[in-house]
Amino acid sequence: MDINSFLNEHENKDLLRFLTCGSVDDGKSTLIGRLLFDSKLLYDDQISALKKDSEKTGNAGEGEIDYALLLDGLKAEREQGITIDVAYRYFSTPKRKFIIADTPGHEQYTRNMATGASTCDLAIILVDARKGVLTQTRRHSFIVSLLGIKHVVVAINKMDLVDYDEKVYNDIKKEFHSFSETLGLKNIQFIPLSALKGENVKEIGEATPWYNGPSLLEHLENVNISEDKNFEDFRFPVQYVNRPNLDFRGFAGSVISGTIKPGDAIKALPSQKESKVKNIVTADGNLDEAFAGQAITIELEDEIDISSGEMIVKADNTPEVGKSFEAMVIWMSEKALDPSRTYYIKHTTNRTKAKVDTINYSVDVNTFQKNETDKLDLNEIGKVVISTHQPLFFDNYEKIQETGSFILVDTLSNNTVAAGLITKAVKTEDVPVGSDKEVIKRHISDREFNWEGGVVSPKQRAARNHHHGKTVIITGVAGSGKQEFASNLESQLFSNNLNAYYLGMGAIKEGLDADISHTYKNRDEQVRRLGELARIMTDAGLIFITTIHSLNNYELERLKLLNTPNEFFVISVGQDENSDIAADIDLGTNPDSADVSRVISLLGAQKIIPEYCI
Repeated sequence: MDINSFLNEHENKDLLRFLTCGSVDDGKSTLIGRLLFDSKLLYDDQISALKKDSEKTGNAGEGEIDYALLLDGLKAEREQGITIDVAYRYFSTPKRKFIIADTPGHEQYTRNMATGASTCDLAIILVDARKGVLTQTRRHSFIVSLLGIKHVVVAINKMDLVDYDEKVYNDIKKEFHSFSETLGLKNIQFIPLSALKGENVKEIGEATPWYNGPSLLEHLENVNISEDKNFEDFRFPVQYVNRPNLDFRGFAGSVISGTIKPGDAIKALPSQKESKVKNIVTADGNLDEAFAGQAITIELEDEIDISSGEMIVKADNTPEVGKSFEAMVIWMSEKALDPSRTYYIKHTTNRTKAKVDTINYSVDVNTFQKNETDKLDLNEIGKVVISTHQPLFFDNYEKIQETGSFILVDTLSNNTVAAGLITKAVKTEDVPVGSDKEVIKRHISDREFNWEGGVVSPKQRAARNHHHGKTVIITGVAGSGKQEFASNLESQLFSNNLNAYYLGMGAIKEGLDADISHTYKNRDEQVRRLGELARIMTDAGLIFITTIHSLNNYELERLKLLNTPNEFFVISVGQDENSDIAADIDLGTNPDSADVSRVISLLGAQKIIPEYCI
């Protein structure tokens, strides 16, 4: 192979961006250092320096190479044996090119971790085999989910310190699956390994004959990320207007999603003026089609006034255009978020002033609980409503990350204070005033005023059924037996001649929620829909029973409000130990028939009592 062929092949290799994250001392830097070392991707002088540094400041033990020193370059990192800032490394194999972001594990550096994760296709979440899933594991898994990273490797490290015990591996795998279910993490690959010894890092070793999966490097080389890009929705923020002479006017920038061809009908935002693509110009000549990720200049058939910061889209496929939206933000400043202050917002190529109208809630990333608050401190995450001075052209982050993300900048210091992910547009007249709970109450008030029902009243239904409509929510972690309990409860109520109806969350996900993904980012909408469904079912006079995974008090309050004015009961089955949910009855895992009787007694539905309905 000649040099030109080699360079061309190298240039056209697929690029994978990934990060390592997890708790302190899980071996993130060591793993990446070992991967580089075993893959013979280090120069001789680097290896020589690494050995000397290991003798001087290494923490791997006498005679051992401390591979973490390859990435922990700051003096404070080497002194403390920790990662403080994000360290980036580039390497290449015959199959693929890689950019690694080694992120810190300490809680106070959560913002650094989020920064490193923001551009990644895959996350490696390390777990110490001796300690299992820790608080920081949950925290980083939450951020990985929030940022929409579609591929996850759970690297169960330090297996050499537990004698490569298969049971330890399976227990951690089960525990991770249990808490990550609610986060909507998909494409999870579990790999047992020892970063220090090199077991299952580059190649499968002999110490884990019970493991049938790929090595870490093999998985990184072969994981398919081609389907992650959005080729449907064309978005082209204009960076520069190219006018070299009187005969040419082009709009330069990078295609962030979708495709475009000469002849395609386009629309300019915010002017809404339309034209067609005349040419797609690059330094290497004109293109027949441009894809996401390419830097191009678009020449239009008509003279349209488009400036830097504006956007070109296809005429029949436009983003949201507005001055207000709802978003999840990660606060990155030591000075707390102040809703009374004005910030700059940087969104694609646009920059304008912005203000946080409302902080709906903050999220405890250790327990995933939502809490009402009037501020966000350093490293806190919360849902807010933001209004901007000029209209922005945006999409839901889950649909297109580039047009669904933004940063907030302090107007005085020019420091970045927050990173945000847009969840939905908000009409200006609907911008919430007060807490999220007040917004729900206002919605319920409007709903009840406009409720269009039949002529049969709730009292008439209760007289016919001999009971009022009620909602029974059964919550608990995966594997607690809540679905079986719900079915048994429905069966016993029906045997008592009561109108009970059980609808499981699986049916709701495939029916009512079929148009949205089952992830943490959509959890609020799923809760809203469930609350509205409960209101309809109980208004019909039914005892409506359903299950939900790991309900928290914030969501419980929303469901009760949405079910207003009908009765609402919560039964906890094998609840997560971190949960503080105020359930009406707390049952253990796999409840029995006696527990069914307890719940029926609580509902006041153990007998048919006509007077009960008066």
